[in-house]
Amino acid sequence: MTVDAIAGGAYIVAALLFILSLAGLSRHETARAGVIYGIVGMAIALLSTLALTVADAWGGAGSALGLTLMAAGVLIGAAIGLWRAKVVQMTQMPELIAMLHSFVGIAAVLVGWNGYLAHEPIAENLVGIHNAEVFIGIFIGGVTFTGSIVAYLKLSAKMSSRPLMLPGKNALNIGALVLFFVLTVWFVMDQQLWLLIAVTLLSFALGWHLVASIGGGDMPVVVSMLNSYSGWAAAAAGFLLNNDLLIVTGALVGSSGAYLSYIMCKAMNRSFISVIAGGFGIVASASSDEDYGEHREITAESAAAMLESASSVIITPGYGMAVAQAQYPVADLVARLRERGVDVRFGIHPVAGRLPGHMNVLLAEAKVPYDIVLGMDEINDDFASTGVVLVIGANDTVNPAAAEDPGSPIAGMPVLKVWEAENVIVFKRSMAAGYAGVQNPLFFRENAQMLFGDAKERVEDIIHAL
Repeated sequence: MTVDAIAGGAYIVAALLFILSLAGLSRHETARAGVIYGIVGMAIALLSTLALTVADAWGGAGSALGLTLMAAGVLIGAAIGLWRAKVVQMTQMPELIAMLHSFVGIAAVLVGWNGYLAHEPIAENLVGIHNAEVFIGIFIGGVTFTGSIVAYLKLSAKMSSRPLMLPGKNALNIGALVLFFVLTVWFVMDQQLWLLIAVTLLSFALGWHLVASIGGGDMPVVVSMLNSYSGWAAAAAGFLLNNDLLIVTGALVGSSGAYLSYIMCKAMNRSFISVIAGGFGIVASASSDEDYGEHREITAESAAAMLESASSVIITPGYGMAVAQAQYPVADLVARLRERGVDVRFGIHPVAGRLPGHMNVLLAEAKVPYDIVLGMDEINDDFASTGVVLVIGANDTVNPAAAEDPGSPIAGMPVLKVWEAENVIVFKRSMAAGYAGVQNPLFFRENAQMLFGDAKERVEDIIHAL
């Protein structure tokens, strides 16, 4: 049996494992198995590709140098990956994922250029298809590359989270897409080098503008969208490299990322098309100037007494919980309250945090029981009959302006209706607006009280008081 045949069979096995991985990741209980399936599938894919590459290159001109460079690249990449995985904090996971997406994008660009400069002879009737693959692959990869860099800069606070509002930004995006179509047709008919340079620069500019135009409060959808782009970029590279597994894997990532983006847009009452067009998450600060009155503060001891006397408690976490690494004391607080007979549950907004499922991962990490972690649709009707709601580091996802103020920048976005509860305790470091830059009138409601300081320390204070 030849190496090609063995590798082909291994690719099928790896593709099936990737599908099982996605299926496993759809539920908390099977998520660990899903990760393992993905690891095994990727190991099989990597080893098979290495075996094919060695078999094809062995004995050829310059093979020793080529194989040495490949081995060095694999070892260096593996070392960097292991190091980053070991040192990354959960709060840094979104920007790490965005950065990894940028690697996929630039790889697709390089593969496209290689397909133009150093491809093998192609049958005359397939030349047009090959040229289209090169051009489209470079364009998708370039958009993914610079878009992911902007997402990384925004998520890591190295760039303002406010959207870039250039005059006629929608016209710029549409114009770029029309120009790309024209250049693609031109390149298929006449393979000029300057056309490839032009589409590379165009894709870089469009990727930057698309994501820069999106407000920080909507970054979870952006991360999901870039995940989809990176999948299509990988699929485009697979066509150029004639690699079936890369095509299948890219299609899986691209379609699942697109579907997740669509689900999140529906959950936020946003238009999926507007996300793709980069016209998503318009942020304005005008509402921040409105005078909502005075806020009220509460001590940890009073909060503990309120929790102990409540029959039901709902906790709505946000990115602030991740920053403070408060998930462990929160899990301890939940356990102590449940021992006292208090019904405690979690309400998770679809875009809580900076990444789809961010809060679910944090709570699972702290060993919070899966059955008390509920989604927004499952728990929103229960706030009216709840004694105490703890808002830990959340802001925009619990903002009543989204439901009550048609003029708010986040108007129409479904939110957790925490203000309907008997009492609301908000954990925040200050009265600053949320990531979307919009003030939250919840903080000034009669049934809401603020508990200022580091969320982890304040939760520990409540546990001590209990």
